[in-house]
Amino acid sequence: MKVLPIIEDNINGRHLDEVVETLRDGGIVIYPTDTMYAIGCDALNNQAIERICALKAMKSAKTNLSIVCASIADVSDYAKFDNRQFKMLKNHLPGPFTFLLPALSKLPKAFKGRRTVGIRIPDNKIAVAIVEQLGHPILSTSVEGSDEDYRCEPELIAETYAENVDIVIDSGRGHLVPSTVVDCTSGAPEVVRQGAGIFEE
Repeated sequence: MKVLPIIEDNINGRHLDEVVETLRDGGIVIYPTDTMYAIGCDALNNQAIERICALKAMKSAKTNLSIVCASIADVSDYAKFDNRQFKMLKNHLPGPFTFLLPALSKLPKAFKGRRTVGIRIPDNKIAVAIVEQLGHPILSTSVEGSDEDYRCEPELIAETYAENVDIVIDSGRGHLVPSTVVDCTSGAPEVVRQGAGIFEE
């Protein structure tokens, strides 16, 4: 496992290339978002997704999976939304939100049995740069740790996940509050987890 220092204000292109190549090869990386540090892999690589599901003990058909997109235009390839929901996404993204939307069939086998996909566009230049260079979304789930420092200090996160991930991006101390989750799959949007974002329809 490698720890690569990458900061938002001056993204190291060589390190970014290494992160993206690792994802293309089916690897798992830990990267910063606008909320907590997250574990990510190529969202179109079924084997990598299954590795993350096993790592987080996520029961494949019972747990919502979330992907990070670079733009709302990209979201339309993987999730279904109407004009009203488009305006809602546009008003809140990029930002600390996960929107649950009906999933489209372009997603890989690991999503089969799930009718819903979580959509994230973090307000974080590193996360968006990774997705843009990869050319499609990354699967994303928050890191876990035994206490606050192990959830937000990159060197301690690296210690926790040393045997399970390929790269940890060190972008400084992260945040502890997760994204706000908004369910848009049945009628009016509903906040199902209050996090860092304040949702206003």
